[in-house]
Amino acid sequence: MGILTKKNMKKSRKVAVNQLQVGNFIRLPVSWKDHPFLLSSFRLKQQTQIELIKKLAIDFVFVDLERSDFPPLTEEVAKTKVMLPQKEDLDALTIEMKKNKSERIEKLKRMRRDLQKTEQDFDRSIAKMRNLVAKLRNRPLNAIDDAKELINDMSEQLLSSDNLVLHLMGEAKGEESIYYHSLNVAVLSMLMAKELGWDKADIELVGIGSLFHDTGKLKIPPQLLRKKTPLTPPEVNFMKQHPVLGADLLKHAKNFPSAAMPIVLNHHEYLDGSGYPRGLKENKLDKLCQLVAVVNLYDSLCHPDAKTKARTPYAALGHIYKNFKTRLNQQVTGKMIKMLGIYPPGSIVELSSGQFAMVMSVNLGKILFPRILVYDAMVPKDQAPIVDLEVEGLSIVRCIQPMALPEKIFKYLNPRERVSYYIGSNS
Repeated sequence: MGILTKKNMKKSRKVAVNQLQVGNFIRLPVSWKDHPFLLSSFRLKQQTQIELIKKLAIDFVFVDLERSDFPPLTEEVAKTKVMLPQKEDLDALTIEMKKNKSERIEKLKRMRRDLQKTEQDFDRSIAKMRNLVAKLRNRPLNAIDDAKELINDMSEQLLSSDNLVLHLMGEAKGEESIYYHSLNVAVLSMLMAKELGWDKADIELVGIGSLFHDTGKLKIPPQLLRKKTPLTPPEVNFMKQHPVLGADLLKHAKNFPSAAMPIVLNHHEYLDGSGYPRGLKENKLDKLCQLVAVVNLYDSLCHPDAKTKARTPYAALGHIYKNFKTRLNQQVTGKMIKMLGIYPPGSIVELSSGQFAMVMSVNLGKILFPRILVYDAMVPKDQAPIVDLEVEGLSIVRCIQPMALPEKIFKYLNPRERVSYYIGSNS
């Protein structure tokens, strides 16, 4: 993977508008509000775009030579090139493009509202998770009833919508990572169960088992969970008992579904017997455990403990695909990769236009065309375009490590160090 440097970011030069040709990658030197194009930086695809730029009453633009298919015209060639545009057509096109742009801005506002609503739903669910965990010690029956209500609400949304979108959420705050991790595993596991065609009862069992899969960690001293240096062998063995500790805790809640208990006990077990705490093999692991084991590993790679660095979603999927062929259910692994798309929400990508962007959401009906937040120096961050790749005719060239981005792009895109997801619908 190539590293971005200031050297190859700066190969741009001022070019007179009449020297432009199709294939030049340009940046307009005017405010985003003062031109009809959706982005301020883009590759010229047709002569009409050049004629529209001439109508902006500007003398020059910046051409990025690295990203251009051809160099700009020389002054001599530009002088001999005569264009006879029909003014009326250009005026009509300008009006149409401005109308299209304002419609897109309205659509963008709607998308942001959808995202805000999903974030509010997510925040409410995190608050419920906090309450569940608080109740689990003293009022376990109430905790399970509340959890069933939360899971039922989520399954209703999953099963009633044909237009589901998996959105990127904000980051876990400090000590709250257990809530974010548990909710993430529940959301992704239920989504996977739906995609695998399971019935509502199994989807809800997977949900409730996932919500409580790590409750055993409540019985582990906080200083051990937060320890920054490597654990000693006895500490590792103790940590590996958290599934058993969780099951013991949940036995006090008589209303916890017995069919979900294996998820709590077996979410770290692998098909070849190399997992823990009991080293069970495939024939002793039901389909619920096998599904949650895949999702739990994926989310743990994206949300590791304090001792290791979080992997990007893209890298986490690649790691699982490459290294866990004999240990995890391959149908489930394949379905998760297909469901999250090649570039899951949270991925930092380079586009075919040469621009950088962050994947914000994946429409489960069109995973090859995620919605992305594009870096554009001329557009204020709070108005940054969230672009539908399919509509724009753009494609993703490669995934990039966030730390390889220049600082100003990193700050603009604000990559999540720890990625969380939640389900929303398209309005």
